[in-house]
Order: sequence, then structure tokens, then C-alpha cells
Amino acid sequence: MTAELVRGQNHPLSRSRVEIRVSAGTPVLALAQLGDDTGRLAGPGAVAHPGARALPGLEVPGAASGQHRIAVDLDAVAPAVHRVGLVLVLPPGGPGHFGAVPASYVSVADPEGAELAGYTLTGLESETAVVALELYRRQGAWKVRAVGQGYAAGLGALLTDAGLPAPAAAELAAAALGTAPAGDITLAVMPGGPAPTVPRGLRAPATAQTPTPAPAPAPQDVPAAPTPTPPPMPPQPQAGPDTAGGPPTISYAHPRRRTSTEPPEPAPRPAAPPRPGEQPRPVAGDASGWSMEERLYNQVWGMFEDLARSVAAYRGAVEFADSRMDRELDEALSDPRHRLGGSGNAARDAARGRREELVARAQEVLDRDLVQLTSESEVVEPALPAAYARWDNPVWQAHSVPAEAPLALRLGDLHLPERPDLRIPMLVRVPLERGLWIDNGRTGSEAAMAMDTDRLRRAAMDMAVAHAARMLAAHPADRFAVHVIDAAGAGAASLAPLVRAGVLAGAPAAGAAAVTETLERLTRRVDLVQMAVRAGAPEDLPPDVDTSDQLLIVHDFPHGFDDRAVTRLRYLADEGPAVGVHLLMVADRDEASAYGPLLDPLWRSLMRLSPVPDNHLADPWVHHAWIFEPDLPPQGSRVLNQALERVAAARGRAR
Repeated sequence: MTAELVRGQNHPLSRSRVEIRVSAGTPVLALAQLGDDTGRLAGPGAVAHPGARALPGLEVPGAASGQHRIAVDLDAVAPAVHRVGLVLVLPPGGPGHFGAVPASYVSVADPEGAELAGYTLTGLESETAVVALELYRRQGAWKVRAVGQGYAAGLGALLTDAGLPAPAAAELAAAALGTAPAGDITLAVMPGGPAPTVPRGLRAPATAQTPTPAPAPAPQDVPAAPTPTPPPMPPQPQAGPDTAGGPPTISYAHPRRRTSTEPPEPAPRPAAPPRPGEQPRPVAGDASGWSMEERLYNQVWGMFEDLARSVAAYRGAVEFADSRMDRELDEALSDPRHRLGGSGNAARDAARGRREELVARAQEVLDRDLVQLTSESEVVEPALPAAYARWDNPVWQAHSVPAEAPLALRLGDLHLPERPDLRIPMLVRVPLERGLWIDNGRTGSEAAMAMDTDRLRRAAMDMAVAHAARMLAAHPADRFAVHVIDAAGAGAASLAPLVRAGVLAGAPAAGAAAVTETLERLTRRVDLVQMAVRAGAPEDLPPDVDTSDQLLIVHDFPHGFDDRAVTRLRYLADEGPAVGVHLLMVADRDEASAYGPLLDPLWRSLMRLSPVPDNHLADPWVHHAWIFEPDLPPQGSRVLNQALERVAAARGRAR
């Protein structure tokens, strides 16, 4: 039985040799692109097109046609290739866009000819190039996913979005379109060795001319009441709360700090290949990367994307089933033949039955994916390093201050209503490229409105202290200096662990004069480091300038701030991250409303977090509204204090 897919839905493949079939309402070019585990292309050589048809495992046609049969040998593709994408392009001189022709149908069949999965590319309008579907590798097994990602700007835009530089993408698109004669062709299997690709997260030596892989996307701020229906891709940054232009596009991927020829750590032992019809057994660290830490980071992002797309497919299938049932019910009611007797009831019952059948099939697919992701989460979560782990993870009990900075830090967990117990770690890359704002106002969410004001403010400050403690504990002892502005002293109880451990750069700033002095000192550091970097002489900094990274925690803003202090804070938020000064604010936006729109750029420049569950973050693939929950130490536990004590001891040894 053929699995009828909707956009975003996937289906397992039990064969390594398959045939992709294309049936289009007009002649189209069929191209193939080979990507890493994020879908990024290593270079122009990762695209098979009419001017360069052969790639390991397949060969693409040299002609446009309304029918294609594409044989693919997945065992022959390079080990670094995780995705094989089928691209359909309208040739020059043909219809202007896909919306002007009947919907194309693509399917994957086994070598005997039986279709395994099919997908109708509906909803296309002005697009002239589209990624129809992709075969992708997940935990050693292959799946097919319906993509349907179209580009009105054509093949060049598609290739640019896949990671090629714009000039190379334009040149490749011209070559693909300019060498395509008319006719028909069937693709054949092409044996061969691995293609020269660079796995995601792997940085070649500085002297090698290899393309740099694109970074992973990050969660984006979304409005308070977003629509969960998945829009067409590619992803774009969402607008933050009551903003016009949205936050800047920020990457939280691996900073690729390794530049030597040092070999990567050994990969984890792969699990035994699954039996036919059996889901692959998950393995912690099965993604690409130099180290286990980086592989786990990339694996978490893979789980995040898989869950986003699986739920998008389910929601899309339910929406389609509902709309089809409504249409069939309208037709039944408008047919005079159904107004007498029981035929009308029968037609309505049949429409509802078809709807229930579609929803049940979609639920079955979603349940299968959720079971697999849950199994993977149960393997990955215990293997996470301290920087990525929950505070209740036993790894914190044996934690020691590291000698090298981590790739990322965990801020909390993300989940969707379809499976609340399946939590995906929310990892943010460090050094922070964007400040954090912990919203202690009661207007942010229903959970905040139901909470007592004092308890909410205490929870927000506890959350800020937990983030600061994790940042200190996950970095080398002398890497971070933490400053605190608590003008009214209202956060003293939450700040006690930091003060008691002696890990702050100074006493928390209380009162207007201390606020001004702290801001002036950090502003001076930003100015001096910027000038030194521009002059290419960082060694000429004055001896009193602390070259370690700085974290400024601001509590109860704007209490204690005058206009000049507000201007300095905005300057630190904008200019500080580039030179190692990072901002963590705990504030209620409503309380700063007296400044009017003056502070709107400040709020937009920060990533908003909530101390209570809230759905203000979206994934960059299908823009689901994810429920964010902060990660805090268990009540009554000493894990945070122990981590800070280790930081203080490590600093003492380093002096």
C-alpha cells in the first residue's frame, strides 16, 4: 500500500535501492542535490544537473520531460551525505511558474516497481524551482520526506538557500538551465566512491580551500498568539512581541573554533542495523562532529527538527482532512438528490468516515515518529555534558571546571502539545551573540497572570542566577567575570549563592551612583577593546582592562536608571556581545513603558525567556509555537551551590 504523504511527512525505506518517479503536467528538469545532516551543500560538486549528470549512486537526466524514473543506490552515496534531494525546475521557455500547470506527483518505489510513498506537490504558485522530496539518513536507516519547498526566484535562490555562495549558485543555475535539451531520459544507478564533502561542524585546516558548512538555525521569538499551521519554507526569523521588523537573524551553531589538523574523536559504536520493518535503535552522539560534545549538540538539533516536521505533517494532514470533509459536506447539502430519503445522511457519514480514516493514518505515523524520538531522547539525555544537561542530571555531581569553553549552554526545555513529556533541550551557542531577557511581568502568558507577583519576580531572578552559575561552571575558571546591578536590593535572596561563593566581580550595584559606575566601567571596556581590535593591537590595552568575558545581570530595570544610564545599557546590548560583554536582564517591559518607544530596540535585541511555561518561541523550519520551560535546580538540592564552590576553588588555584 502506498503511503500518501503531505508536506513535511516522512516514511521509512526498507530498501537501499529505490526508484524515484516524477509525473509532471509539463516538462521539467530533474536535478539531485546531496547534503549533509542539515541539508547544506558542500559545494557545486554536490549538485547533479544536466551539465554534470553523475554523482555517486545516481545519474540525473540531460533533458526536460513530463515523466522521469530515477534509480538511486543509497549504499553508493558518500558517508558524509545524509540527504538526497530531488529538485524540479521549469526549463527556460516553459510555463512561467508551477502554479500555472497541474500539480506534479512524485513517488518512491522499490526495485520491483511497488510504490512505497507518494506526494502531490500542491499549494505552489509563483515558484519556478522546488525541492520535491528528499531521502535522508537517520540513525543508520533511510527515510523519505515530502518537502515541497518552492522558490519563486528560481534555481539560484534554491541553491543559495542550500548553502552555496550566491555567485556559485548563479553560475551553477545558469549551467543547469543552459545545457538542457528537450526530450526524455531515465536515470540509472552509478557506482562510485564517496564524493568530496565536508561534514557539518567540521572545519578544515586554515590552508585548505574547503567550503564552510552553514550553522544550525536557532529558535526565534514569535508573537504571543502564533498560528501553528506550518507555512512554506525556507524559514525566516519571526517577529518578536509587538515588533515591526523582528529580531536580527542569529546563529547559535557550533562556532567552529578548531583550526588544527588534530583528528576527530572516535565516533560512537553504531548500533546493529535494524531488521526489515524495525525502527533503528538510537545511539547517543550519532551525528557528525569533531568531538562527542559537538556530535551530541548536532543530534539534539536533529531531534528538534524531526519533532517539528513530524508534528507539522500531522497537523497538515488533519487540516487537509477537515477541509476535505467540509467540502464534501457542502456538496452533499447542495445536491437536491440528498434532500429526500436517507442518502444525505449516508453522504455525510461517508465524508466523516473518510476524515476519520485520514486522521487515524496521520496519527499512526506521528505515534511511530514520537516513539522513535522518545527512545532517542532517553539515550541522549543521560549522555549530555554538564553544559547541556539538566540540573538534576548526575553529571553535575562529578563535574569539574573545564579547561575549554563549551559549544553551547542549555536554557531550558521545549515541547509541543502533541507530546508534552518529550522534551528537547534548548541550547544556545556561546559566546552569546544576543543578550537574554527574563520577563518577570505578569502580562506575558496565562501562567504568569495566574502567579503571584512576588513569586514570579523571585522565580525570574532565580532563573537568572541559575543561568549565570551554569555559565561560570561550564567555562574555564578565569573565562567569565559576572557583574550585578540590583538597584533596590530586591534580588538579594536569589543572588545569595553567587555572593556567598565569591564568584562575582564585585558586590551587587545598589543605588543610582553604583549603577552609573558599573555601566561606565563596562562601556569603557567595550570602547577600548573595539579600538584595540580595529587597530590590530589587542596587546596594547591598558593593564586595568579585564580581557575576560563579562556578564552583566540587571535586576528590576528600569529602577535606578536615568536617561544616561538607559543609553549606556542600550549601547552595551548592541555593541557588547562582539567584544565579550553580555547582557542578562530581568525586567518587566510594562514598568519601562514610561520611556515610550525609546526602549523598543533594546527589547527587540534580546531573546525573551519566561520563568514559567510559555509558548513564545518558534522553530526555524515550520514555525511551531513551542512551549518553553526553564531548567532550574531541584528544590532543596545543593547542586548549584556545589557548582559555584568548584568555580571558586578553581579560581583560587589559578591565582
